[in-house]
Amino acid sequence: MPPADLILTGAHIHTLDPGRPEATALAVRAGHIAAVGGAEDVRDWKGPRTETIDLGGATLTPGLVDSHSHPVLGLDMATGEDLSGVRDLDGLRRALRTAARVDGWIVAWGLDHNAFGGRPVDRTLIEDVLDGAPAFIRLYDGHSALVSGAALRAAGVEGPREFAQRASVVCDEQGRPTGHLIEHAAMDLLTAVLPKPSYAERRTRLVELLTGMAVTGLTGAHVMDLGDGDVPELLAAVEAETTLPLRLRLAPWCMPGISDDGLAELIALQREAGRHWLVGGAKFFMDGTVEGGTAWLEHADCHGQGTDAFWPDPEAYAYAVRRLHAAGVRTATHAIGDAAVRHVLDTVAGLGPSGRLVHRIEHIETVPDDTVPRFAELGVIASMQPPHTAYTRADHTDEWSKRLGAERAARAWRTRDLRDAGAVVALGSDWPIAHYDVRQVLATARVPRGAAGPAQGLTGLQALEGCTSHAAIAAGEAAVAGRIAPGFRADLTAFGLDPVAAPADEVADAPVRLTVMGGHITHREA
Repeated sequence: MPPADLILTGAHIHTLDPGRPEATALAVRAGHIAAVGGAEDVRDWKGPRTETIDLGGATLTPGLVDSHSHPVLGLDMATGEDLSGVRDLDGLRRALRTAARVDGWIVAWGLDHNAFGGRPVDRTLIEDVLDGAPAFIRLYDGHSALVSGAALRAAGVEGPREFAQRASVVCDEQGRPTGHLIEHAAMDLLTAVLPKPSYAERRTRLVELLTGMAVTGLTGAHVMDLGDGDVPELLAAVEAETTLPLRLRLAPWCMPGISDDGLAELIALQREAGRHWLVGGAKFFMDGTVEGGTAWLEHADCHGQGTDAFWPDPEAYAYAVRRLHAAGVRTATHAIGDAAVRHVLDTVAGLGPSGRLVHRIEHIETVPDDTVPRFAELGVIASMQPPHTAYTRADHTDEWSKRLGAERAARAWRTRDLRDAGAVVALGSDWPIAHYDVRQVLATARVPRGAAGPAQGLTGLQALEGCTSHAAIAAGEAAVAGRIAPGFRADLTAFGLDPVAAPADEVADAPVRLTVMGGHITHREA
């Protein structure tokens, strides 16, 4: 019996393995769990080069996974001035007045729609504090931006545009752009003129970001994009020099207007992989956001918007899903509104029994009662981001709730309802839309904020499962990940308290004693 590389003892282990739910020690060899049990069960695995760590009573769990994140694309999105703390228009104006310039530009991100106090998003609200500088301000949802007149002129945007997807350059009655750009295609009009970090800077920032994620206990992430397409090259370059701090599973976008050749390219991309990353799936958008008026709803929001899908021809979406499904490609679809969620469920239902536990829906912010049981019936994974509830208010005075109206706002983030109905519920942050700290995901899943309300809170065990065993099911990796059992990956997180039993507010700030990814220690508390 070859010796172990790592032995952990003195722990309270939540294995999530029905065959042995609790243990106190384990051994790791070649990146996988070799033995689990008590100290006597791992003693014979010790060799002259085995590292042994006594965790001193810490609680050990399967490695935590963020089931929806954008660590590479997010490096571009989370650039410049952080406006996530801005609460009103005066605060926004103060922040922009003193914001640093990047190559002459003011670039900012994370702005809450609620900061406008119900006013239309319009550049006239901020132009006078910019001193003529071009400005590009991403709103928190990542699906819209506010840009200045100088920025529009630099990009040659003088009026409305036509797009293959549901996107718009918002214009006034005279056809002049207001500076509000809605959805990716509209924001991409400025991509060529925006300042960009160098390749070397992006690589350095990526390692720093992933290292910071590991400090919170993360061992992996489901990455819902392929950035500008250079992510495989970027990750390969990092792995040529070091070990990635997180295991990454990438899902490139499949957008409206894609051809059969484009679908074939997506299928071919599934072969791309490194030591601790791979391309595994495809990401669709069935709608946009409630606050931006682009969520696909079964009846219009209070502004008369939200009745159109992101794919102008929803059947074209269904065709693309069928093509990828036939090729064995898992899909994840952004669907926030009730009509969007229903269309995705109907599409999966049309695939027949072979579609079970292959496809997933992201976000699911408001759905009616009859939709909830269909997730378990069809085997569709619900991928949800509890920190998003922080952008809403319990009294429904926020922009999300006001747009939807009381009835739909009362059906917000039905995480517990989906779990109780038997659905697989994978949890994530959607960084940089919300902070990547996975402890906040665990805590907010138990005590949702704002419109979601306490009725949708999960138990401590359910929250942990959402970032471990259910995340593994969502990735199609339940046979190798999400549990602590012999033969499973040695992806592990050690807490200074029990994340299942401790109060949610304590879990949010829990000390992380150790993070292990593939047997490699990526974080160790000093």
